[in-house]
Amino acid sequence: MLKFATAAAAVFFLLTDVAHAQLSETEQRIVAAVKQRTPAALELLERSVRINSGTLNPEGVRAVGEIYRAELDALGFKTRWIDMPPSMKRAGHLVATQEGGQGKRVLLLGHLDTVFEKDSSVPLWERQGDRVRGQGVNDMKGGNVIMIEALRALKKVGALEHANVEIMFTGDEERTGVPLQMARADMVAMGKRANYALSFEGSIKRDGVDTASIARRSHGSWTLHVKGKAAHSMGVFSAQSGYGAIYETARILNAFREQVIEPALTFNPGLIFGGTDVSYNNDTATASAFGKSNVIARDAQALGDLRYLSPEQGERARQKMQTIVSTGNLPGTSATISFTEIYPPMPPTEAGRTLADLYSKASLDAGLGRIDIFDPSLRGAGDVQFVAPYTVGIDGLGAQGRGAHSDDEDLEIASIERGAVRAALLIYRLTQSASR
Repeated sequence: MLKFATAAAAVFFLLTDVAHAQLSETEQRIVAAVKQRTPAALELLERSVRINSGTLNPEGVRAVGEIYRAELDALGFKTRWIDMPPSMKRAGHLVATQEGGQGKRVLLLGHLDTVFEKDSSVPLWERQGDRVRGQGVNDMKGGNVIMIEALRALKKVGALEHANVEIMFTGDEERTGVPLQMARADMVAMGKRANYALSFEGSIKRDGVDTASIARRSHGSWTLHVKGKAAHSMGVFSAQSGYGAIYETARILNAFREQVIEPALTFNPGLIFGGTDVSYNNDTATASAFGKSNVIARDAQALGDLRYLSPEQGERARQKMQTIVSTGNLPGTSATISFTEIYPPMPPTEAGRTLADLYSKASLDAGLGRIDIFDPSLRGAGDVQFVAPYTVGIDGLGAQGRGAHSDDEDLEIASIERGAVRAALLIYRLTQSASR
């Protein structure tokens, strides 16, 4: 709490200092440097998008990483590749560091992988007027390019040399490697060193206004196992034969729906299967079941996700769900539930709100309009959540597009320049503030 209070105060005074300022001479040159690179930035985006980098295509992920690594090397960053164990079946992460020795420490986050694997039928790159359709063009190679172009503009005007900036491009954001603690250990260490974390997932427009995120809900899973008595269906509902596993599964899921509802909390049963015998293959996310309509189901399973905004809300939800599973079981049945947290929650903080105000001020000063805070219940999970307990974070600084994760994922080309201008000004103002 002390760190958050200190951070909030620091951002407040920084915001106060620039509250009545427009762009300084240096900031005007930063904006000009971004705009001068607009055609080249689109070319950089195209080069990276034309390489398939689905999470399970480690060669493609690394190839995209090498493109960005060359750009960062040219900007004077010290770059390195962090390999993951072969058993994890992931490409690893690209890390870059600029130790300037003064000002606040800023951590920048992106990811190299996409949801589109090598067998995807989605075109790699398809120009459509002022938009581009392609694999990961919005989520999040557009954001990666915005980050690099913002840093390039700072470098050109001499504002990067003394800044303290660390960068991590993960190679498994879409399908995180296991064990999770190993996959994100380096990121957490970087987060603990940073005063601010800026993540470049796609920006979202709501009611005509651009937004950013200072809160993101957790991403976790739950597995429900239910047992009944296999018997002839003529005895269903009797004391001897019971109700069977499928009826008990239905009771439990409906009780979840009726009793566990809270604002910003969701729990979705994405797969249900039951019968006399059932099995599930985690590698292929497929289930199989054997059963007959005249036999009471002996086994059933339900797999779902769980999303919450704070650790306290998550604990309440788990306790309520556990109580429903373990009490009030239908005759002849029993059930157990297990939980796994993949992405921790990122609850809103005052420090985060103040950082969002500073980002909005940079946008307004550049003539690009205000930035509103996005409703976390309308967004999924992201890497910034792993560092949120240790620093002040903001997400959604990337490109604007439509249909992320779908066959029609696209990007508004003009959002690359807008995003790079905003990010460059924010990074400049943060790194020019006093050291802690």
